[in-house]
Amino acid sequence: MRQQAFRFIVTLGLLSLFADMVYEGARSILGPFLVTLGASAAAVGFISGVGEFIGYGLRVVAGYAADRTHRYWALTIAGYLLTIVAVPLLGFVGRLDLAFALVIAERLGKAVRSPARDTLLSHASHGMGRGLGFGLHEALDQIGAVLSPLLLWAVLASREGDYRLAFGILIVPGAFAAAALLWARLRVPDPAVFEPAAAIDEGEVDGRRRAFPEVLRRYLLFTFFASLGFAPFPLIAFHLTKSGVLSASRVPVMFAVAMAIDAGVALGVGRLYDRNGLVVLIGAPVATVAALLVFATSTVLVWIGAIFWGAILGIQESTLRAAVADLARSASRATAYGIFNAIYGFALLVGGTALGFLYERSILEVALFVTATEVIAVVLFARIGRKPFS
Repeated sequence: MRQQAFRFIVTLGLLSLFADMVYEGARSILGPFLVTLGASAAAVGFISGVGEFIGYGLRVVAGYAADRTHRYWALTIAGYLLTIVAVPLLGFVGRLDLAFALVIAERLGKAVRSPARDTLLSHASHGMGRGLGFGLHEALDQIGAVLSPLLLWAVLASREGDYRLAFGILIVPGAFAAAALLWARLRVPDPAVFEPAAAIDEGEVDGRRRAFPEVLRRYLLFTFFASLGFAPFPLIAFHLTKSGVLSASRVPVMFAVAMAIDAGVALGVGRLYDRNGLVVLIGAPVATVAALLVFATSTVLVWIGAIFWGAILGIQESTLRAAVADLARSASRATAYGIFNAIYGFALLVGGTALGFLYERSILEVALFVTATEVIAVVLFARIGRKPFS
């Protein structure tokens, strides 16, 4: 059974690998692409923030629907299909409002699928350790996030400014993602078999207060402030191209390097989480402050900042998610994932918008904002506790 669960996690990882080639590839060139449509730094930050908020905020509804209907696969499939259709269409629009609509559509697909998919993953990773299971999934996921920006770099290097071709070529990994999704659904129709039925404790019959324990509520507050200072990559790309630190064709290369760091950190920190508990997450706010180096004008410092930026993403996309399954009650796990992601997305909306406006004023104000939010996160972290529980 454990080997079957491992194979299922790998299959979900391969699905995410191909899907990441679609939407992470698009994200790596979205900032410069929006500039060609006349967007300002504030507009780039706002579009990124709203997109992330839609992608995360609506997961409350998706997670609640998944827990109520138990249609985890149906929501997972619908979400992936929406994403792999919307992204390639970006290359065929010439207006900022239409591009904005497609960004929202792509993020909506992620909102629909994520709580259900994470619940399926939490079942499969029960026996091997959720930190490792989510870390392995994220590592495979990020292989696609490395390959696709490099592919788009090659496209834009050979045909500079041809965003129609760059976005259009993402149809190919989208087709592979659809095939992997179908294969996973047919092979494992009910991943809940990987996790023994949890005994219903008193908390699950006493209502919302016990179903969402105090430690989880504290954890969600920490998540908000720890994510508030995380700069969206389109804004970073805007800075890099506007300041002349990197050319538009080289920005995807930096994104690919950050995704490779993401994959390695996801596996390493996930394993540390299984051994040491929540204490490993203190690295997230520390790395967020260090990632401010991406707004430097020195090429060396910018690359160092990109490494920290990738490390933060690795923690957020693996261990930060894994802890939710350990802190939430079993009967409300998808709902907990929905709430977690809504809070995370709201932080990205507020943070992305604020950072965009502050960037137009001064880099110093960006640095002060990020430092303040992460100091608050560290203070909140001290109130959570060291070991997760379920």
